[in-house]
Amino acid sequence: MKDPAAMEVTRWKCVCAYDGGDFAGWQSQAGGRAVQDVIETRIAEIFGKPIRIHGSGRTDAGVHALGQVFHFDAAWRHGPEKLLAAFRIGLPRTIQVKSVRPAKPDFHSRFQATGKRYEYRVHLGDADPFTRPYSWPVFRPLDVEAMQAAADVLRGKHDFRAFTALNGPEREDTVRELRALSVTRRGRMIRIVAEADGFLYKMVRSLAGVLVSVGEGKVSAEQVRGILQSRQRTAVVQTAPPQGLFLVKVFYGK
Repeated sequence: MKDPAAMEVTRWKCVCAYDGGDFAGWQSQAGGRAVQDVIETRIAEIFGKPIRIHGSGRTDAGVHALGQVFHFDAAWRHGPEKLLAAFRIGLPRTIQVKSVRPAKPDFHSRFQATGKRYEYRVHLGDADPFTRPYSWPVFRPLDVEAMQAAADVLRGKHDFRAFTALNGPEREDTVRELRALSVTRRGRMIRIVAEADGFLYKMVRSLAGVLVSVGEGKVSAEQVRGILQSRQRTAVVQTAPPQGLFLVKVFYGK
C-alpha cells in the first residue's frame, strides 16, 4: 500500500448544501457550531489529521445554502467518488456535500469567485411547519409589481452602503454590480432572486427587507432610489430575518 505521506497532495473543490437553522453560520466559531467546524471535524476523521477548509464566503446564523463552495488540500489514494461517499457517511443530515472534484492547485473558492446568486423566500400569511423554517411569513398583502419596480431601481452598478449592516469608518469598497434582482410570486410564496459580483454584509437581507416594505406600501420606488443615492442607511431599510435566505450558486470564470 502506498504511503499516504508520499502521495501527491490534491486541491479539492467541493459544493455543499446545508440547513442553517441549527448552526451559528458558516465560519468557524468557538464552540464548534458553525458549518465549517462540522465539515472540518469530518475531514479530520477521514484523513486522520486536522485540515482547514476555505469557503467562498460567510453566511450568517440561520441562513441556508444550496450551493456553498469550499476547497481544501489533501492526499487521497482513491477517486473523488469515494471521498464523496466518505462525506455522506459521516455528516449530519442537515449538511450534504453534493460534489467533490480535483481543482487546479491555484484554485481558491473565495478569491476566484466572480459572482453569487441568492434567493430570499417570503410566505404570504402563516406558513406550515415545513415551510416556516425556510421563509419569512408576512401577514400583509404585498404588491409584487411595486416590489419589482423598486428592484429595477436597485439593479445595476451602485454604491450599496445604504443596504449593508457595515459599521464604523468607510474602509470597505461598497460598490457592487447587482446583475439581477427579480421578484416573482407563485401561490403564497414570493421569491426574490439577487445575483451580483459580490455582496456586502447582510446586503441581500436588507434588499429583501426594503422590497417587502415597498410591497406593503410603506416605501415607494422613488424613495428607494433616494436611499440608494444617499449612501446612508436608515430605519426604513429593515433587515429581513435569516431563515428565508439561501445561497444558491457561486460563479467562477467569465
